[in-house]
Amino acid sequence: MEDGARKMTTLTEVATNPPAHEVIYRKLRDQILFGEIAPGQALTIQGLADRLNAGMTPVREAIRRLTAEGALVFQGNRRVCVPELTAANISEIIYARQWLESHLGLRATERTTSSDLNRLTEIDKALDRAIVAGDLRAYLQNNYLFHALLYDLADAPILAEMAERLWLRFGPSLRVVIGRIGTQNLPDKHKDMLECMRTGDSEGAAKAMREDMLQGMEQIREMLDLRGLSD
Repeated sequence: MEDGARKMTTLTEVATNPPAHEVIYRKLRDQILFGEIAPGQALTIQGLADRLNAGMTPVREAIRRLTAEGALVFQGNRRVCVPELTAANISEIIYARQWLESHLGLRATERTTSSDLNRLTEIDKALDRAIVAGDLRAYLQNNYLFHALLYDLADAPILAEMAERLWLRFGPSLRVVIGRIGTQNLPDKHKDMLECMRTGDSEGAAKAMREDMLQGMEQIREMLDLRGLSD
């Protein structure tokens, strides 16, 4: 696939003059993905409309889509919330992501160009700056963008969609974890991945992707374990 044909469907990067319901969906999706709505936090449809400065109809459509994706659950009385993860949920997500992240990393390495590597390197540099600055939102965004670009480069849209939906499940909890431990305590395997991609070591990139995923997910699991001890 040529570089010009690649298009990341991440954050709120949508086509010019998109329909209102698509804009609101992506705004709400980003707020969930980056933990601006905390797990378990109940919200009314009217509250979300006010929060997003939007009409009720596009908000209802966004809620419908995000509920279907597992990012929101209905609580009754016109309330929704981001579901709280359980230890069992984390185990399932880890099980699924181990293969998905590895395989997408392998495919991306086999298809990447020097231009792609430059883009990934720039995102990783922005991630490093966020870590030094202690900028939680920038850290979460750039960490996600790094992985999302790898998914895009893998040219496996069905698998990428599965990976994206899993991010919606654990993203809010990841923000809670990082908010507690700080960005300074967040080692990753991105530079290992980039080095493997530069040398064409697809198996090495797959291994680095898997290890990077496990670091983050185990931190979430540890948080859940500690919360359970304190309940």
